Amino acid sequence: MISTRSILLGAAGVIVLSALCTGSAWTALRLARDETAEAWKWCIVAVAIAGPLAAALAARAAIREGVLTKLRASLEVEGSAGLSCIDVPAWVRPLCEAFNRRLTQETQRADLLTGRLREAEIRLSIAEAERRHTETILQSLRDAVIVTDPFNELTLANASAARLLGFDQSGSTHKPIEEIIKDDELRRMIKEVRQSGMLSKQRHVEHSMQPAGPARNSVPPASFDVTIACLPPRLPEGTAGAAKEVGGVVTILRDITREKEISQMKSDFVSQASHELRTPIASINAYVEMLLDAEAQDEETRQEFYGIIKTETERLSRMIDNMLNISRIEAGIVSVDRTEVDFAKVIREVIETMQPQAKAKNITLQERIGPLIYTAEADRDMMHQVILNLVSNAIKYTPEGGRTTVSVEMDDASRSILVAVQDTGLGIPPESIDKVFGKFFRIESYKRMAKGTGLGLNLVKHIVETVHHGQVGVTSQVGMGSRFWFTVPFEFQSGRES
Repeated sequence: MISTRSILLGAAGVIVLSALCTGSAWTALRLARDETAEAWKWCIVAVAIAGPLAAALAARAAIREGVLTKLRASLEVEGSAGLSCIDVPAWVRPLCEAFNRRLTQETQRADLLTGRLREAEIRLSIAEAERRHTETILQSLRDAVIVTDPFNELTLANASAARLLGFDQSGSTHKPIEEIIKDDELRRMIKEVRQSGMLSKQRHVEHSMQPAGPARNSVPPASFDVTIACLPPRLPEGTAGAAKEVGGVVTILRDITREKEISQMKSDFVSQASHELRTPIASINAYVEMLLDAEAQDEETRQEFYGIIKTETERLSRMIDNMLNISRIEAGIVSVDRTEVDFAKVIREVIETMQPQAKAKNITLQERIGPLIYTAEADRDMMHQVILNLVSNAIKYTPEGGRTTVSVEMDDASRSILVAVQDTGLGIPPESIDKVFGKFFRIESYKRMAKGTGLGLNLVKHIVETVHHGQVGVTSQVGMGSRFWFTVPFEFQSGRES
C-alpha cells in the first residue's frame, strides 16, 4: 500500500511540475524546501522529467505553428491550385494532398456552377428581351388582344383591349374575366373554346358589342371579327397531363364597323347608280325605238326626238364623269394641279358661261366682288367646276324672274377664301338639309322642276373638303331661297393631305 507520506511526496512533485510548467519556479522551491530530504529527491526527479517534457511540448507547438504558417502562405500564393506539399513534414503530407484533391473537386464544381449560372443569366436576358419585344408589338396593334390562363383569369392584354372593354390595364392582371369583360356572349365564347381544348383550330365569329365608356348607351354597337384560339400547355412535352391541359386562350377582336359601313355604302352606291343610269338609258332607248318604228312622221318631230336623245346622252355622260371623279377622289388617286387661283376671275368666267341659261328663265345672274385680290392655292379647274355646279343648281331650282348672286370675300379668322352662291329659289326643307350633299340625293318634289344626276353637290363636297381641306355648307328656307358656300385656305397645308 502506498503510505500517506508517499502520496504527499507525489503530490508535491506534481505541484512542482505544474509550477515549473506554468513558470512559477519560486513557488516550487518553497514547497520543496519545507519537505524532508526525500521530498527533495522527488522534487529533483519531477523537475528532471518536467523540463524535457515542457521543452518537447513547446517544440511541437512551434513546429505546428510553423507548418500552419507555411501552408497558409502556400495557399495564399497558389490560390485555387492548392497547397504546396513539398516542404512540409511527412506526417502533414497526406493531409495536404487530401486537402488539394478536395479543393480541386470543389473548384471544378464551382466552375461548373458558375458556367451554368452565366448561361442561365444569358437565357434570362434573352427571354426578357424577347418578352419586351413581344409586348411592344402587342401594344402597337390596333386590334384588341386578350390572353387568359386555364383558370379564366387575365394574364395579358394590350392598350386597345383596355380601351375597348374599359378596364385598367396595369391593375387587371390575374383578375377573373367576369370582372374584366362585361359582355356575356364574349365571356361565354372564351370559356367554350378553353373547355374544348382544341389546339389545332381557331374559332372565328362576327360579334356586335357596345364599346365601353361614358357614351356607351348613346352610340350604336360596333361590329368585331373575333378570333379565339387555345394556347399550348406550359408543361413540357411528355409530362403527365400536358396533352390534356391547355395553356390558356388568346382572343383577338378586330373592329370591322367601318369596313361594314364601306361595304354597305358600296352596295348602296351600286344600287343607286344602277337606278339613276337606268332612267336616261331607258329614255334614249325609247326614243330610238320610236325613230326606228318611223313614229316621227315629220322633220320637226324627229328633231325633237334627236334633241331629247342628245340631252339624255349628255346627262348620262355627266353622271359617269361625276361618278368617276368622286371615285378617284375617294381612292386618293386624283391628280391635283395647285396654283394661285384668282377666284374673282373664275367667278366671272362661270357667270359668262351660265348667262344663256339664266336669260332663258329670265333670271338675273350677278356677281358681288370687292376691290381686293381674292387668291388661294388650289386646283383652278376643280374650283371652276365647284362654282359651276353651285350656280347651275341655283338656276335650275329658281323660278323665272328670280335672282342668283355669286360673291367672294376673305375670311381672315380662318385664313380662307369664302365663296357663296345665293338664290331666290324654292329653298330646301329642314329635314333635307343634312342630306343634300349625299350621293344621288334629290328632293322628291323638285325632280319634275329640273333634271339632274344627284351627284353634283357630292362632288362639290369631295373637291372642297377632301382635296382642298376646306369647308362646305348651306343655309336655306323653303320659299325664300338657299345660300351655298365653301371656303378654301389661302395656303395648302401638305401635312393634312389624305
